[in-house]
Amino acid sequence: MVNSDKKYSFLFLCLTTIFITCLLLSNLIAGKLILVFGMVLPAAVILFPITYIVSDIITEVYGFGCSRRVIWTGFACNLLAVLVYMATIALPYPDFWFGQEAFGTVLGSTPRILVASLLGYLFGEFLNAMVLSRLKVLMKGKWLWGRTIASSVIGVALDTLIFITVAFWGIYDTSVILNMILFQYIWKLGYEVVLTPVVCFLIKRVKVFEGSDVYDVGEKYNPFKGKN
Repeated sequence: MVNSDKKYSFLFLCLTTIFITCLLLSNLIAGKLILVFGMVLPAAVILFPITYIVSDIITEVYGFGCSRRVIWTGFACNLLAVLVYMATIALPYPDFWFGQEAFGTVLGSTPRILVASLLGYLFGEFLNAMVLSRLKVLMKGKWLWGRTIASSVIGVALDTLIFITVAFWGIYDTSVILNMILFQYIWKLGYEVVLTPVVCFLIKRVKVFEGSDVYDVGEKYNPFKGKN
C-alpha cells in the first residue's frame, strides 16, 4: 500500500494527458452524429470511453484522490477551450472569408456540450471512480475485472442519461434521444467490457512500474476535497 500523496510520476502525467486530450476531443466532436451498425450515436463515442478506462487505471493505481484531481483538471482545461472557441467566433472577420457560419456551427455548440459533460461527469465519472475505489477496499483488491465492469455499469448509465438529455433535448425528437441513450450506453459499456482484459493487464503493469497500489481506506468520497 502506497501513500497517494507522493510526488507525481512521468507515467501519471502521461495518463492525465491522455485523459484530458480524449475529453477535449470528445466534447469537440460530440455535435456530429454517426451511424454505427444502424445505431445513431454522437461521434464522441469513438474516444470518450477511453476517459473511463484511463480513470479506472488512475483510481486503481493511485487512488480516488488522484482521480478526483485529474477529473477537475480536465474540466478546467475544457472550460478554457470553450472560452477560446467563443471568443474566436465573436472576433470580427473580413468580408472575403466565408467560413464563419461553418466555424460557428462546429464550435458554437460546445458551451452546451460542456454543461452536459460537466453534469454527466459529476454523476458518472465520479461515481465510477467511487464505486471502483470502494469495491477495491471491500474485496481486498480481488476480482479486478469484475470491479472495473461493475463501476462502469453504474457510471456509464448515469453519464449517458444526463449527457444525451442535456446536450440534445429540444434539438432532436424524443424517440431519437431515447435511442441515442440506449445505443450509446450499449456501445460505451460494450467498449469497456471488450477492453477489460487489456485494462486489467495495464493496471497490473502500471502498479508494478510505479510501485503503487492505493487502498482508499477511510475515504469520504467528496468530489470537492479529500479526506482529512
